[in-house]
Amino acid sequence: MAVRRPAKVLLFDIGGVCVVSPFQSILDYELSLGIPPGWINYSISKTAPNGFWHRLERGEILMDDAFFAGFNEDLHDPERWGTFYKIQSAKDSSIASQVPPVPKLDGRWLFNDMMRVSTAPDPWMYPALQRLKASGRFILAAMSNTVIFPQGHPLYREDFYADPIRNLFDVFVSSAHVGLRKPDPRIYEHTLRAVDKFARANASSERGQSQRWANGVKAEEIVFLDDIGENLKSGRKLGFRTIKVSLGRAFEAVDELEVITGLQLAGDHPRIPVEPKMNLPMAKI
Repeated sequence: MAVRRPAKVLLFDIGGVCVVSPFQSILDYELSLGIPPGWINYSISKTAPNGFWHRLERGEILMDDAFFAGFNEDLHDPERWGTFYKIQSAKDSSIASQVPPVPKLDGRWLFNDMMRVSTAPDPWMYPALQRLKASGRFILAAMSNTVIFPQGHPLYREDFYADPIRNLFDVFVSSAHVGLRKPDPRIYEHTLRAVDKFARANASSERGQSQRWANGVKAEEIVFLDDIGENLKSGRKLGFRTIKVSLGRAFEAVDELEVITGLQLAGDHPRIPVEPKMNLPMAKI
């Protein structure tokens, strides 16, 4: 049996792993409208790879009125809605078989709410990240599907990387800056090259000498955390070890990190799963 190499790199997704998941905002919005949960994610995924969402995350288009108009159009495709609804109806007898009209969604409001929600650090993973940083024992890296906010937007930063969470990482790969997004295999290869370059460039440092960075980084020395199965699958194909971070249950992933690292990482936040908000205002449609 081959001996598994010790982890050198802990590679994190951001949304839904290090910060509160934007999927929570989506789920809450769908529940507030009384539509089968999953429609928005389904709509976005079925427009890949060249939907407005995907092009924004690759930095190919600006976040402007044209983007929001196109994103809104993607969310209101009757044929795609009909296919989704029939799938849900077949799985759940409580859902009427007759396909209703496409739900009226406010794509701009939804997008901005998702971005707002996902600025808050995850209460379980953030303390773990701080303790991993303090230990100095691993290369901390991030590979995130990102967007670039325009000047005037509440979330705009002149320096994209000047952020309390982004500053924790030795290497940060942003989809909107490299022109690639998960689950495209090329962004995983790009990230592997980036962490290998970082290790070799810092091999003579105290951290580098103690962790043998002179040999660089192999794919099997990377542990990758993400909240989307398809993204994890692409990582495994390259040789990454993976940890699934479940919505509202990041404490379970922290448990797995403790086993891998041998460090005590959990903070004091109660281990109570975050549940979707069922009673939301109905006005944002």
